[in-house]
Amino acid sequence: MGKRNFKPGNMLYPLPAVLVSVADKQGNSNLLTIAWTGTICSDPPMVSISVRPERYSYHMLDETGEFVINLTTEKLCFATDYCGVKSGKDIDKWKAMKLNKIPADKVSVPMVKESPVNIECKVVEKKELGSHHMFIAEVVAVHVDEKYMDDRGGFHLNDAKPLVYSHGRYFATGEDLGFFGFSVQRDKFKYDS
Repeated sequence: MGKRNFKPGNMLYPLPAVLVSVADKQGNSNLLTIAWTGTICSDPPMVSISVRPERYSYHMLDETGEFVINLTTEKLCFATDYCGVKSGKDIDKWKAMKLNKIPADKVSVPMVKESPVNIECKVVEKKELGSHHMFIAEVVAVHVDEKYMDDRGGFHLNDAKPLVYSHGRYFATGEDLGFFGFSVQRDKFKYDS
């Protein structure tokens, strides 16, 4: 079989499925699910999220320029999907999914207590790209759940079973296949090529 020329589109999968928390200047908050997110710079640490302007949360994000990326897990799969298909204008997603708000340190947006990692972000630029607007933000604080820390201060996110999204489906991360740099240590690790 050969390759088929497919229509142009976003085929970069899998992606992290994250819960993004936002709030307006009056303190009203909401959660939305985003898969179009990513790391864009390490120094300074920066991320991006892309949001459609018609989303209920968009005005909150645009108004305050602050958000929190809350990483998700297998246990948060149902809530992650729910917060992506239900609108905050119709329902309080925090209550509906029994998610707990905890205060952030640097932004005026609540974090999801049940998330293993909370990334506080402040927008530095908005790019209106078409169907989505990209919010480029500096990471101003990161919080990690202590239950995934070892005695030496190492953090083990994979123990939380992070959630990813691929072509309309959610998946838990799978088997450990190697570490960064393993390919140059072939004498120690044998993998079928």
